[in-house]
Amino acid sequence: MVLGSDLRSRNAPRGRGPRAAGRGTAALAALGLVLAPVLAACSDDSGGGSESAPPTPSVERTTSAPATAPADPAAATKEIQENWKTFFDPATSTKDKQAVLENGDRMGPVMQAFSGDQRGGQVQAKVTKVEFTSTDKANVTYDLTLKGATALPGATGTAVEQDGTWKVSVTTLCALVGMSGNASASALPGC
Repeated sequence: MVLGSDLRSRNAPRGRGPRAAGRGTAALAALGLVLAPVLAACSDDSGGGSESAPPTPSVERTTSAPATAPADPAAATKEIQENWKTFFDPATSTKDKQAVLENGDRMGPVMQAFSGDQRGGQVQAKVTKVEFTSTDKANVTYDLTLKGATALPGATGTAVEQDGTWKVSVTTLCALVGMSGNASASALPGC
């Protein structure tokens, strides 16, 4: 029996019957049970609610895999293609080549050896594939041409992002200098 209800028909309001009276009283009692904790929390004099902090939901920590590409891979690919073309263009000045070479400011002697080789001054490169290995490194497949004829198809090298610019890596340049057959050039500082 619900508190405050009287199931006897003589005390029931006219026209509602004993069942209707019991349901109304039960609903009011349930509403009181729901509102009691809410009203108690609102009447806290400290204004801060309960003494203990509310429970914090448990969040499962997940580790994400390291990023394997820069934020904008299409733009990075385009920059790599342009900078490789610039670096391997015989008409590009040494200063401009150094700007698109990793650690270019320290690679002067190696650049001289590469450009000083008769064939080195006649090569060009066309990037055919870029595959990012991290946010600042990429494997580059390119065709190396000598006087317009493909001399080294499907050559591989690397590009690195340095100071906000995608550059030909030092290891790529040193490998090409080593292929030139000039033993003294491959022993230069930087390679």
